[in-house]
Amino acid sequence: MRKKIVTLSITAYLAVMLAACEAPDPGALISGASDTRTEADEMTDSGEATEEQPAVIPAPAPKAMVEVEMPVTVSEDEPEKVPVKVVFAGDMNFDSHYANMGALMGRGGEIDQALDADIIDALRSADIAMINNEFPYSDRGSPTAGKKFTFRADPSTVRYLTDLGVDIVGLANNHAYDYGPDALCDTLDTLSGANIRCVGAGRNIEEAMTPQYIEAGGITIAFTAATQIERSLPPDTKEATETDPGVLRTLDPEKYLEVIREADANADFTVAFVHWGSENVFEYEAAQRELAEAYAEAGADLIIGAHPHVLQGFDYVGNVPVVYSMGNFWFNSKTMDSCMIEAVISEDGLDSLRFIPCIQQGCYTSMKHEGDGEYERIIEDEIKRSAQGVSISSNGIISGAE
Repeated sequence: MRKKIVTLSITAYLAVMLAACEAPDPGALISGASDTRTEADEMTDSGEATEEQPAVIPAPAPKAMVEVEMPVTVSEDEPEKVPVKVVFAGDMNFDSHYANMGALMGRGGEIDQALDADIIDALRSADIAMINNEFPYSDRGSPTAGKKFTFRADPSTVRYLTDLGVDIVGLANNHAYDYGPDALCDTLDTLSGANIRCVGAGRNIEEAMTPQYIEAGGITIAFTAATQIERSLPPDTKEATETDPGVLRTLDPEKYLEVIREADANADFTVAFVHWGSENVFEYEAAQRELAEAYAEAGADLIIGAHPHVLQGFDYVGNVPVVYSMGNFWFNSKTMDSCMIEAVISEDGLDSLRFIPCIQQGCYTSMKHEGDGEYERIIEDEIKRSAQGVSISSNGIISGAE
C-alpha cells in the first residue's frame, strides 16, 4: 500500500523538568434491418416455447508542560492503484412467461441451472460486473399497446443478479419501459434495494443522464448508457423528461455526448454502454460507427454495445475499442453464439480487452474453452465480422491495427 503524507498542526508539550519533547505515537458499415422487434420465446399454455421469440493522533498525558504548536507528518493508508478487472455480458431476461425462465423453474430455479460454473465464477471474481437488464422489475403497469414483445419480471428475480455478483446494469434499452413509468420506477427501486447500480434510465432526465462512478483498485471508472433503438418516432420507449421517467436516448447523440464529457472530466476511465444496431444482423452499421466516433471524441475509453442479440465484431476508433454487440447472454431458448468481455483497466488506461466465447443453448449458457472446437469457431467468425486490422489471439485478447 502506498502511504499518503498528511501534515497536521497538533499541540505538543515540553516537560519543564526534562526540557525534552515527548512526541506522540503516530499510530495508525452497413445498412440495417428493422430494429424494433425483439425475438423471445413466449411460453404457451402448455409451457412450450415458441420461436418468436483521514487519521487522529492522541495527545500524551499532560505533566508540568509548556504548550507549543508543532507540525507533525503522519502516514495514512491510501489504496494503491492496481489493475481492475471489469466483466461485461449482454442481454438477460427474467420474464416468467418466456421459455428460459420456464426452463429454469423446471430445473429448480437456481442461477447455476441457467449459467455454467465458469461463467458464474468469471462474474463473481470480477472487480466490477455489468450486464444489460432487458426488462423492468415490477408487478405494476400494462404492456405497451401494439408492441409485439413486452417483458416484465417479478422483483424477487433480482436475486439472480446478486447471486452472480453483478454490480451495475444498463437500463437504456427498448424494454425497460415495456410496462410504463410505474414499472420503470419499480425497477430503479428494486435495483437500489439490491445494491445494484444502474445507468441510462431514471425518474427524470437528470437522473437518466447521471453517470455512475465506481472506484476499485484506486481507479475511478465512470459508466454511462444510452439507447439508439426505436428509430421510428415516436418511440414506444419514452425518453425521460424534466418531470417524467424514461431512458436516455442517443438517436440524436447530443445529450449523451454531454454525459460522456462529464464522466470523462470526473473519472480515470469512461465506459459507454450503448443499445444500438439492428436485431439479428451480424454486420455493424455505418450509423453505429459514426456514433462510436462521436463517443470516442467526447471521451469514452471503451464502447460496449448491445441489442442485436447476435455478435457483431470489433472495431477501434483511434485507440478506443468498440464492441458492437455482445449478443444474447441468457435471453431465450435459441442456440446462439454469445460472449463475455473482460477489460483490465489500470491507471494508464486499458491494459487488455478479452473476448470470452460462450454459447446459449437449451435455455442454458456455457463458456467455451480453447481446444474444444466451438471456441475456435466463434473466434474465427468474430474476426470475420470485425473491422479490418482487428485481431483476436488464441486466448481471446483483442487488438487493433498497429
